[in-house]
Amino acid sequence: MTALALAALVLALIPAALALGNLIVLRAPRRAAGGDLVSILIPARNEAANLPETLAAALASRGTSVEVIVADDHSTDGTPDIVAALAARDPCLRLVAVPPLPPGWTGKNHACHVLAQAARGRRLLFIDADVRLGPDAAAALAGAAERSGTALLSGVPRQITGTLGEGLTVPMINLLLLGYLPIPLARRVSHPALGAACGQLVLIDADAYRATGGHAAVRRSLHDGVQLPRLFRRAGLRTDLIDGAPLATCRMYTSFGQAWAGFSKNAHEGMATPRALPVWTLLLFGGHLLPWLLVLAGDTAGLPALLATMGTRAAVTLKAREAWWTIPLHPLAVATTLALQWNALLRPQRAGVSTWKGRTYPAA
Repeated sequence: MTALALAALVLALIPAALALGNLIVLRAPRRAAGGDLVSILIPARNEAANLPETLAAALASRGTSVEVIVADDHSTDGTPDIVAALAARDPCLRLVAVPPLPPGWTGKNHACHVLAQAARGRRLLFIDADVRLGPDAAAALAGAAERSGTALLSGVPRQITGTLGEGLTVPMINLLLLGYLPIPLARRVSHPALGAACGQLVLIDADAYRATGGHAAVRRSLHDGVQLPRLFRRAGLRTDLIDGAPLATCRMYTSFGQAWAGFSKNAHEGMATPRALPVWTLLLFGGHLLPWLLVLAGDTAGLPALLATMGTRAAVTLKAREAWWTIPLHPLAVATTLALQWNALLRPQRAGVSTWKGRTYPAA
């Protein structure tokens, strides 16, 4: 075996081993009937196309009492009218207006802060406006948090991909999470760096939220899925991940352009830092692209690494209930992710950076 093939095999076996351990321990929580009120909180800025289905799904929750609150963040479409019309027919639904954005806040964090202030539930379930909850999701999450004493519980919903551009970008969420975060270790070690969440689906204990400051404590962040669990862990609170695919679905984007812009906006709080990105490039290029290059160059010694990386991708895709046709795209998806992250790191900063539904903030 050549040195390159051996390096590729080692780098391919790292996510394979981590994914295997994660897939064994990652489970969807079972529904627990009864329990305290769960506040389902939805920040919305120009979400008229999404809200009818999202609200219908949230209001169909069963197994626990829920209230659904939508924060209209200065929408210019029919968002507030849709919510107000539905709220007039269902007392479990409320609409709140988000005040003007204060200096030093990002839009989604401010909207979530306003939602938490309006909530009455013991547990706060933050979801994005494009997330469709299953009928048992709120009860299952609340029951799991109660049994485990977890202050922040999150999972990745089943990601819906309908175009090639989505298939090249969205499935990398689960590949990176399950292939590179040791979830069994994260459940035993409280170090903040091991904290992770998916901002699309996050259940938080209301008392813990207020004690830590919640979104107000990470007000400048564009990536609450990274910053909130780290905040909670620094405060000595337990955070955890569950299998969210059976509980909810989400279609984040509908085109490659939307996906590129969406993943770029918070890249600097994830992989796209001067310290982290070279390491991620070594891991992703060496473990996922190099095996393909070796085999295509006629070096059959790269075949074990190729089988390991594609087996990992197939296993993660199956667990996440994602579209099977995205599996053969895996090497292109990894290359796209690296191109996106390096572009985010190296591109010149502008006076303002588009972040959430057309809102801009000063460049960091």
